[in-house]
Amino acid sequence: MMTGWLHDQFWNHGDFRWWEIVGWLGNFVFFARFFVQWYATERKKQVVVPTAFWWLSLAGSLLLLAYALFSHSKPDKPNWVFVFSYAFTWIPYVRNLIIHRRHRAAHMDCPGCGAICPPQSNFCPACGTRLQAAPVVQASGK
Repeated sequence: MMTGWLHDQFWNHGDFRWWEIVGWLGNFVFFARFFVQWYATERKKQVVVPTAFWWLSLAGSLLLLAYALFSHSKPDKPNWVFVFSYAFTWIPYVRNLIIHRRHRAAHMDCPGCGAICPPQSNFCPACGTRLQAAPVVQASGK
């Protein structure tokens, strides 16, 4: 019974429907991000949105956009509502990944205990070691 339904999902009159796999994979990846966020929140006992959430969001939305563009229920006519619903969702995901990367790069490592310290800290919050500010590199005016 289950194999008949599964067979019908991916085979259509002898043709394998690759875009159905892409669509289901996109749904799975997009849905998996909620488990990642839930796990991270439960682990820290506070609301956390880890980087993996944004990567899964980006991958899932791009897979679903590809599915919407190339899997046509009607010959040579994509479902434009479906296409538009995923056409621009990647923008905040990429922006959040950029912000996360810049924020992580701004942190300093404590030379005393190895803890990661917030940007512009003078002392390590874990051990109290004085932190050295990173030298500021200025562009030459040539």
